[in-house]
Amino acid sequence: MLDSLDSKLLITMRDNPRIGLTELARLLGVARGTVQARLEKLTARGVIGDFGPTVMTEEIGYPILAFASLQIAQGKLAEAVEALDGIPEILEVYGTSGQADLLCRVVARNTPHLQEIIARILASPAVQRSDTTIALSTQIPYRITPLLAAAVSV
Repeated sequence: MLDSLDSKLLITMRDNPRIGLTELARLLGVARGTVQARLEKLTARGVIGDFGPTVMTEEIGYPILAFASLQIAQGKLAEAVEALDGIPEILEVYGTSGQADLLCRVVARNTPHLQEIIARILASPAVQRSDTTIALSTQIPYRITPLLAAAVSV
């Protein structure tokens, strides 16, 4: 659970990613030590996952975004995940329910490159089938601020 100060702290940090602790404390109207303690608590609890920059993959030469749904051979999940971990263009992998066992977020330089990545995925004997969908546009980009604001009113 988040309290009002935690929520405001996280929203302010999202809106101002390069903000320092002193300025953050000033904007929130609390002591610098309070901000630092809250950040340490939120980090220790796993609420804050990282402080790194958001890298726009299309700006570093990977404009194709695709989602690959994978069906995995029975009992071969760990083997499949190990194989996927070795493919740098796979940004995230989620275990899912339904027909697919894993959902992969994949980036590529172009469609032939995406085809090569899918071939590398399918080269693993643990992967039985792949179904790939290419994203044409982003309608709602990743966002967390509305959830942070709503979390304190729960």
